[in-house]
Parts: sequence; structure tokens; C-alpha cells
Amino acid sequence: MTINEMKQSYKQSYTDNVELSIFNCGHEYCQPGHTWGPGVRDHYLIHLVVAGKGVYQVNGASHTLQEGDLFLAKPNQLITYAADETDPWEYYWVGFNGACANKLVQQTPFSDAHPVHHCKDPQTVREALYNIYLSRGPEPQCEALMTGYLYIFMAHLMKEAREAMPNVGSSSSQYVLAAIKYIQFNYSHDISVDDIAKAVGVSRSHLYRVFMSNVGQSPIDYLTSYRISEACSLLKNSSLSIAEIAVFVWAFLTSSIFPACSKRSRACRRASTWPRWRRRVLPHRRPSTRNISRTIYKEQTCLLRKIRSLLWRSKRSPTTETAWPTRTVRPFLCR
Repeated sequence: MTINEMKQSYKQSYTDNVELSIFNCGHEYCQPGHTWGPGVRDHYLIHLVVAGKGVYQVNGASHTLQEGDLFLAKPNQLITYAADETDPWEYYWVGFNGACANKLVQQTPFSDAHPVHHCKDPQTVREALYNIYLSRGPEPQCEALMTGYLYIFMAHLMKEAREAMPNVGSSSSQYVLAAIKYIQFNYSHDISVDDIAKAVGVSRSHLYRVFMSNVGQSPIDYLTSYRISEACSLLKNSSLSIAEIAVFVWAFLTSSIFPACSKRSRACRRASTWPRWRRRVLPHRRPSTRNISRTIYKEQTCLLRKIRSLLWRSKRSPTTETAWPTRTVRPFLCR
């Protein structure tokens, strides 16, 4: 078997699809001891082992894989995987990324603690991966077909994750799961607790009670924490410019962590059309932080420090190595 017969792959150099795009895909018969890494990827990468054995190392842990196993590599994650010396593996793979890639992966059986999953229906998953490779090509219709088969592949994994979940019979748990799903898909919009309760189909007070009993925090606290975690992930992993990231995160902070600030900003805009004598009644003070929990306030302060440091660094020469400012940067959202 020649080298070309042992490995069949396709790599896409450019795409206009920012929501979900495929970076590469293929199929390979690995030689004994064939190793990739240690290294990092700039996209999500999922392998399906269809024959043989191998080892996958991630997060300081080593996983022995065989036929029917899937393993996930996340962007900027240090990984190593190697074929067995006596029974080298054969696998299919697909690499992808995009704005909704993280949301899709979160609904699969993979997690930081479990980067490996044994597939219940490997033949169906294998066909989905093979169809992605068969649809390869630079034309727009080929890109659409590849993305469509990728959605089918991810749908199979979501189904297995759903079947593996414990059966939650109580309606309160179902309400919480529906609310969390709504938050994960709409956190970047201007949503409130009333919007979440309306989407779930319960009252605001009932949603608060079931959230406190099942999650241990209120819906607004969960929404704020989720927005902060996504913003931190965007700062760490996104390829957007620093200015775009700062604007994106700043919208989160002003709309969720300091709602009084956004309300005051809207009031200021409305007051700009008032007569001069009436503008004096508008309060000019910072929003109070007494009603904000210490944990959220601490995370918000840390996030603002990161944004301030990134913006400060962007104004300097890229070749100049200087120390980061160590002084404490207090959040000051309204001036």
C-alpha cells in the first residue's frame, strides 16, 4: 500500500462560512508508532477509530483507544496521539470551527474531563464522516454539502449524549435544562429573566425557585456567569481583533453586570433632547455595586483588567517587550 493509499485528506484554505466551517477531513491507515504532537490545533478536531489501537494524551492524562472510540481535540489544547506499535489504528477525522462550533460541541458527549467517547453506532458515524470527505471541493455547493454532513455527524453525537443523560423525570429539571439551553443560544442578545421564563413557559418566580433548587444560583446570576465565561474564552481563543473583542465584551458588561449603567446611558441619551433646565435633575453618579455578588464583581474586575491590558499593549510596538502594568484597574463603566 502506497503512502497516498494510506492517507486520503482534504484541507480547505478559505471559507466564507463564519458560523460553521470545515478546516480539514480525511481517512488514514497509520503506520506502527505513527505520532502527532505534542502540539496544538487552532480548530476543533474529532477522530473516529475504525480499526486498530492507539493512545491519546491530553490534559496530563493518557487514554488507550480502540475500534469505535472517538476523541476530541479543542483549539489551543496541547495534545499527542500515537498509533500502537503492533496494531496501528485506522481512523477518520474532521476539523472544524466557527461561531457556533463551541455550542455544538457542548451538546456532545465530550467534556474536559471526558475527551474520549465510545460510539454506540460507529457505522452511522463513519458514514457521516466519509460523506464529508466525498463532498470535498472549493465550490460553494461542495462547502454547503460538507457543512450539512458535519451537522448530521454532530447530530448523531448529540443523540448519544442525550441518551446517556440520566432520566430526569421531574418537571423542574426539564424547565432548568430548557432555560440553560435558551441561555446558551441567546446569551449574546439583550435577553432578560422574563424572556427566559417566557421561552420555557413558566413564571419568573417559578423559574427562580427551580433554578435555585437545581443549580444553586438564580437565572440572572447563571446568565451573567455564562456571559463572562464566553467573553473570557473569546479573549483567549478568538482570532478577532482586540478592538472587536473589547467592544463585544464591553456590551456584555454594560448590559448584564451593570444594568444600572446601561439604564443610565439610555436615560442620558433621552435627556440630551430635554431643555437645559430639566437636565439638571438627572443623577450623575456611578452605579452602585452593593447588589452585585463579590464573585461576579471579582470576575468582572479581572476581565476589565485583561481588556485594558490588551488595549494598552496594542498601542505599543509589537517588537517591544515590556512588563505588564501591575497596578489595580478599577472598573469604571460610566464617566
